[in-house]
Amino acid sequence: MKLATLDDGSRDGRLLLVSYDLSRAVDAADIAPTLQAAVDDWPNVEADLRGRYDALNKGELAGAFDFDPNRVMAPLPRAWQWLDGSCFLSHGELMQRAFNLAPIEGVESTPLMYQGAGDDFLGPQQDIALPSEAHGIDFEGEFAVLVDEVPMGCTAEQALKHIRLVLQVNDVSLRALAPREMKTGFGFVQAKSSSSFAPVAVTPDELGDAWRDGRVHLPLKVEWNGQWFGHPHGGAMHFGFHQLIAHAALTRRLGAGSVIGSGTVSNADRSVGSACISERRAIEMIEHGAPRTGFLQFGHRIRMEARNTDGSPLFGAIDQQVVQAAPPCA
Repeated sequence: MKLATLDDGSRDGRLLLVSYDLSRAVDAADIAPTLQAAVDDWPNVEADLRGRYDALNKGELAGAFDFDPNRVMAPLPRAWQWLDGSCFLSHGELMQRAFNLAPIEGVESTPLMYQGAGDDFLGPQQDIALPSEAHGIDFEGEFAVLVDEVPMGCTAEQALKHIRLVLQVNDVSLRALAPREMKTGFGFVQAKSSSSFAPVAVTPDELGDAWRDGRVHLPLKVEWNGQWFGHPHGGAMHFGFHQLIAHAALTRRLGAGSVIGSGTVSNADRSVGSACISERRAIEMIEHGAPRTGFLQFGHRIRMEARNTDGSPLFGAIDQQVVQAAPPCA
């Protein structure tokens, strides 16, 4: 299934089902008013949602309408919990080489993860509004999963059964603010602004063979101001999503609607480019002694999309412009 959230003026929007080719949509709010409500009650609503999804794809629904990604919010506009990993080891290794950092002990056996803010996720075409270019505005192309309630102590094998939806993310980062926050040991606050999501969340079966071992085995194409920036492959993820879920649930339950990110998609093969500016700058530092690529400026546009193995649309595209935030109200 493919699900989206219509921007109806409310905080959590209205649940939609979207056709396989992302051309048509239909209201599903009578089955579950929001995506959060659907995940909360998944065993009881899944069959009805699938039945309507099948009918939508067959062209049997009189109430269907053209799907417009400009009219949707993030699939889950606000989440109970947003946990982001750093599961592509080639990315971490580049950072260590570029900045002469000591290797992180146990990084190959224990996932890296921080808890971010899930209260304000951005839609796929919503402007990225930020206060200053001096903060080092960067994009980060990622994949993520959305889970139902996960019990404490859940194993990685069990965790696969709790993955309800797969998503595509732009985890916006402010690189000039990150170093101090990392040094404190308390994690990110200012350096991580609101993350953005592709218009559609999909059940794992929509990926076909591209979903295996708890990983999205697809390239993520990134364009900056209309120019190719990279297409790294999600299959290089060192820890699968099931392992990330088990790591997070070691000492606590995870509430239904928790979102877990992969971290920046990165490959050891440099010919595929990168999914964030920081990684390209690290490569430049290693090769030339200094970075040559600047960060995002107001007016710049970033586009990200992962398509299925047959070339068909999957999550839809993130396509956003960076703008200066309006001053706060007096």
